[in-house]
Amino acid sequence: MFRKDINGLRAIAVLAVMLFHFRPSLLPGGFAGVDVFFVISGYLMTGIILKGVQSESFSIVNFYIARANRIIPALVVLCFVLLVLGYFYLVPYDYEVLGKHVVSSATFTSNIIYWRESGYFNSASLDKWLLHTWSLSVEWQFYIIYPLVLVAARRIISYELLKYFIVFGVAISLAVSVIATNKWPDASYYLLPTRAWEMLIGGVAYIYPMHARFKYKRTFELIGIFLIVWTCFFVSSETLWPGYMALLPVMGTYFIIVANRKFSLITGNIVFQKIGIWSYSIYLWHWPIVVAINYYSLGIEYVYGGFILSILLGFISYKAIEKIEFKKVCSDVNKNMGSKPIYMACIVMVFGFSIIITNGYDFRVSKDLRILNQNAASAIGDWEYPKPNMFVGDSEIRLIRGSSHKNILFIGGSHIEQTYPYVQSLNSEYNVYYLTKGGCFITPSVVHPRWSCSNIQNYKNIIGKIAFDKIVTSFYLFDARLSSDMNERNAQIDARKHEFYRFIEFSKRYAKEVYIILGEPDGDNFDPRLSVRYGLDKFITKDNVRERYKVHNNALATINLDKSINIIDPVDSLCSDVCMVMDRSGNYYYKDNSHMRPWYARTHLSYLSVIFK
Repeated sequence: MFRKDINGLRAIAVLAVMLFHFRPSLLPGGFAGVDVFFVISGYLMTGIILKGVQSESFSIVNFYIARANRIIPALVVLCFVLLVLGYFYLVPYDYEVLGKHVVSSATFTSNIIYWRESGYFNSASLDKWLLHTWSLSVEWQFYIIYPLVLVAARRIISYELLKYFIVFGVAISLAVSVIATNKWPDASYYLLPTRAWEMLIGGVAYIYPMHARFKYKRTFELIGIFLIVWTCFFVSSETLWPGYMALLPVMGTYFIIVANRKFSLITGNIVFQKIGIWSYSIYLWHWPIVVAINYYSLGIEYVYGGFILSILLGFISYKAIEKIEFKKVCSDVNKNMGSKPIYMACIVMVFGFSIIITNGYDFRVSKDLRILNQNAASAIGDWEYPKPNMFVGDSEIRLIRGSSHKNILFIGGSHIEQTYPYVQSLNSEYNVYYLTKGGCFITPSVVHPRWSCSNIQNYKNIIGKIAFDKIVTSFYLFDARLSSDMNERNAQIDARKHEFYRFIEFSKRYAKEVYIILGEPDGDNFDPRLSVRYGLDKFITKDNVRERYKVHNNALATINLDKSINIIDPVDSLCSDVCMVMDRSGNYYYKDNSHMRPWYARTHLSYLSVIFK
C-alpha cells in the first residue's frame, strides 16, 4: 500500500521531530510529528486488517510477524550499539538505567516505564537514550489489540457496522484524551488509551476515502499542510498534549491522506521521498545523538552535525537492516518463535537484564566509585509524600493529626512537601495540614505550563474555614519561569511581590503567626545522577548558594512585611562555609538538584522546630 503522499508525510513528520529535539527554539511544536506518524500507522494498519477480514484471509499471527519484521531489527541493532558503547563510556548508574530502558524498549513497554519515571519535556528526559521508543511501544500495543478487536467485532456485526464501530472508538478515545490530558498530563502523553484515537482517525481515512474525481483535493492537502505547520510553529512543550490541541496535526494528516494527491510537489518531491523511506531509521538514531550532545555538553556545531549524522545513519540502517528479508508467513503458530527478529529481541533483552542485575556492570570501576554509584541509585527518586487523606471543598489535604485542637497550615510547592517527613516525625500536639502542589507558587500570576496550581493559589478556600494558629509557606519558587525579556521580567517580579504581600496580609488576619521559609541550598552538585556522572565536588560554597537567591532576597527586601512575620533561612542551619551534598559514607542528601531525601529531612530540618514551640 505504498503511496508517495504518505511517504512524504513521513518525511515531514520525522524532520519536525528532529528539529524540535535538536533545536526546540526553531520548531517548538515539532513533537507533533509523532502524532502524524500515529495517523499514518492507523491508516495503513486498518487497510491491511480490513482487506484481510473482507477476503476472510486475515491471519493475526502473520500480521504480528510482519510488524515484528518491520520494527524489531533496526530497533534491536540500535539497542545493541548503545549497550556496547555504554560499556566503555557510561558510569555504572547510567549504564544500569540504559539496561532497564533497553529491556522496556525490546518488550514495547517503554511508554509505561517513562510515564512512571517522569514527564517527556523535563530536563531529565535528555538523559534517557531510548526515550523516543515510547511511541514505538504505543504503536506496538495498538498493533496487538487492534486486529483482535476488529476480528472479534466482525464475527458479531456486519462490515458496515464495523466502520461505525471504528468511528465510535475515535469518539471514546478522544473524550478520554481530553479529560485525562488536563488531570493526568504525563499519563495521557504516554499511554495508549489517550493516543488510540489518533491512529483510529487514520482508520477513518481508510474506510471513508474521497472519490477519485473530488475536485477539492488540492485544497484539502493545503489545509492539512497548514494545520501541521501551524502546530509545529505555534504550539510548544508548555501546551497540554495530546488533548484537543492534538486535533490540529491529526486532522491535518487526515486531510492530506484523504486528498490522496499522488503527484504533489509538497509531499512528492525527491528529497521528501528519500527521507520518508529512511524515516523510521532516522527517527531511531536521531534521539541518542541528541542525548549524547547533552550528555557531553557539546557545542552548537555538534547540533548541526548531529542532524546530518542522523540522516546518514538512518540511510545506512535502512540499507543494511530494514531491507533484510525475514520470513513473512507462518502457517504453524508453534513455528512463530523461529522468527529471527524475536530471537534478536530476546538476545538484547538478556543483555539488558544482565546489566540490571550487576548494577550496570559496576565491576568496571573502583570500589569507592561502585559504592558511590549504588548510593546515587538509591537516592534518585527517594521521596515520601502521601496521597491526600482529606478534602476541604476542592482542596486536597495531607493531614497529620496531633493531640490537641491547635492547627498549622503548610502551604506551597514541593519545597513545602519535602518538610513532611520531619514534621511527621515530631508527633507534635498540632494538627498539621499540608496544602500543596508541586512546581507551583502561591501567587496566581505564576502559571504552571502543564497543570493547575489552584490547590494552593485558591488558598482562601481553606484559610478562614479552618482556624489555623500558624501558617507556613516557602519562598523558593518566587523566581520560577521568569521571562528572559528584562521589561517583562521586572513586571512579573512586581506582580508576584504584590500578590505575595496580599497572601501574607490575608494569612495574618486568620492566623496568630506566619512563617516564610527561604530557599534551601541547591545546584547540580546535589544531584546524585550528575554527581557520579561528572565527578562533581562534594560541596558547594555558601556564597554560591547566596548568589542563587539574589532575586528572592532583593524582592523580599522590598515587600513591606510586618515585623511579626517570621523568616526562616535554611542555609544558615544546613551550611557552614560550604554546603555538603553527602555525608562521610557517601550517602547523598538530595534526590535531585533541589529536593531533600526523607532521611535527611528528618535529621536536619531542626530549624523548623521553632514553628512547633
